[in-house]
Amino acid sequence: MLRIEHLQKAYPEATPLRDVNAVINDGDVISVIGPSGTGKSTFLRCLNLLEKPTAGHIWIDDEEITDPECDLGRVRRRMGMVFQSFNLFGHMTAIENIMLGPMDLLGRSKQEAYDEGMRLLRTVGLAEKALHYPDELSGGQKQRVAIARALAMDPDILLLDEPTSALDPTMVGEVQAVIRDLAKSGKTMLIVTHEMNFARAICSRVFYMDEGGIYEEGTPEQIFDDPQKEKTRRFVRKLKVLELDVGGRDFDFLAMAGRIEQYCSRSQIPYKTAQRVRLAFEELTQVLLLPRLTDPKAEITVESAEEAESVWMTVRYNGPKLDVTQGGDELALAVLTSTESEMEYSWDDAHTLPNQLRLHIRAEGG
Repeated sequence: MLRIEHLQKAYPEATPLRDVNAVINDGDVISVIGPSGTGKSTFLRCLNLLEKPTAGHIWIDDEEITDPECDLGRVRRRMGMVFQSFNLFGHMTAIENIMLGPMDLLGRSKQEAYDEGMRLLRTVGLAEKALHYPDELSGGQKQRVAIARALAMDPDILLLDEPTSALDPTMVGEVQAVIRDLAKSGKTMLIVTHEMNFARAICSRVFYMDEGGIYEEGTPEQIFDDPQKEKTRRFVRKLKVLELDVGGRDFDFLAMAGRIEQYCSRSQIPYKTAQRVRLAFEELTQVLLLPRLTDPKAEITVESAEEAESVWMTVRYNGPKLDVTQGGDELALAVLTSTESEMEYSWDDAHTLPNQLRLHIRAEGG
């Protein structure tokens, strides 16, 4: 139904969308996830042309809606939009907010618009609030009215831009319940959300956005259980990451050790686990790695998850095939072994730093 090719959106100071390509089929429920600032909301606003794309093409069925000759009003009627800030008219009651679009844009009679509006209010559980004004409704109720208003235009596609982000946590569930019911009804939807459990529960596909486009896409099982790309893996597993570059034998060891200490503190890594991380870094760089490489270069990545007390350290380094866990300084190896519960060496001759050592630093008390 919806096809996007090489979509780009540039502003004077930033280009959030560089090259977005996707096909969205009838009945797809797609969660759009990713870090803040990666263009998720801009993507939705470009789809219904609230933001004019800088370049690229968008088709609904066989009609190119980015064609300058396209009727924008008709296009927008095919795509309903639900904003995080509700955007209800404060001087109108809930039912009047819902009736306005069908009467003005679809030419429906007042009675037709009222009957359909009440049906939709019953669908979202708010029929008794029909004559209430927005300032008499809770945040969750306002958002449910906003969803009913979007549905009143009978759109082919429903776009929801972080529909629960402006809500008190106690109100999130009521809006999510409405969206779950819509997902079961077969309505095509794209939902920008930071609620990962919610995204996983309702969607048929996931778009992870980063680097100016759809960085990775797949089923919920693929994205949340077995992501193939590094940034996706870090995001869905809520990993806090520190990256360090060792550019030669005379790198600033003390400064790098200080960065590790700051990282452990910010990440609230338990004290004994943090000590093991620092010790592993020291033994690897100063004893096991640098003395055995002619012109040492290495990349060190430290990762920790929000809800875990353990830490992963990955070291990539140059030179010929060299497993530093074999041979070398026996005392340093013994110290390194005492800091970890898993240690794995691998070789990738296609990488500029083909040697890799990955360590799982034991949690405190492990």
